[in-house]
Amino acid sequence: MDQQTLGFVGLGRMGGPMAARLLAAGHRLVVHDVNEGAVAALAAKGATPADSPRAVADAADVVLTSLPTPQILQAVALGPEGIAEGARAGILLDVSTTGPSMAKTIAAGLAARGKQWVDCPVSGGIKGATEGTLALMVSCPAAAFETVAPIVAHFGKAFHVGEAPGLGQVVKLANNMLAAAAIFLTAEALAMGVKAGIDPKVMLDIINLSTGRNSASQDKFPRAVLPGTFDFGFATALSYKDVRMCVDESETLGVPMVGGALVRQVLAITNAKYGPDSDFTCMAKLVEDWSGVEIRG
Repeated sequence: MDQQTLGFVGLGRMGGPMAARLLAAGHRLVVHDVNEGAVAALAAKGATPADSPRAVADAADVVLTSLPTPQILQAVALGPEGIAEGARAGILLDVSTTGPSMAKTIAAGLAARGKQWVDCPVSGGIKGATEGTLALMVSCPAAAFETVAPIVAHFGKAFHVGEAPGLGQVVKLANNMLAAAAIFLTAEALAMGVKAGIDPKVMLDIINLSTGRNSASQDKFPRAVLPGTFDFGFATALSYKDVRMCVDESETLGVPMVGGALVRQVLAITNAKYGPDSDFTCMAKLVEDWSGVEIRG
């Protein structure tokens, strides 16, 4: 494994720290991003820049991708000068949130070129990407999992959820829907408390020792809502995209997702009111606006 050359396309808020961890572990790494500054930052740490996704796949055995939308990933994987056209890479390991349908489309396109798709969405945020404490939801054939397991071990704990393309995406979409729902419901609970005259920090401390505790009450609200910064690190547009895909996939499978559909609508309103680049914790700001209170420590 240490003789392999790895590639990384997409060096943003998640991909940049993950690529840096591969370099720190001693891997040879070829990188590409449309942001020249992101490439330069990794080159300064020892990565080799490439001028296209295809060039990365010409030089690397396994190419990792971390990209913001399914459409961008499809273009990078299967488009002109894409990874599928690379002469060397046999595996594309994607850590993005693409949705099951796109995962299947890209897997089929790569298979036609003799390349293996590995679905590997991650959860844990920028902090987890930096510290190597992510949860990784991997779906691919068992033999491919054995090949990539030593690579993804640098990022956190990997779970092999199945062999079919897109299964990892199903788990990731469900997780992201729950994460968004936790923000909305926690905001409603705390807004009620504040309006009644309770200190939101005291109320959070109680909730976090009680059965209502959740990822929002334990992490997002102390870090981004009580201080009023709304800067946890995940864009509203991306959360909205993920929850939309989750509800769509659930409907495709014939599973009612009434609560998820409500969260999707709240994110749609948040996206319209505060903008796609706002932080998804702005769902709490929306509840504040509706309630006429501020949830502040």
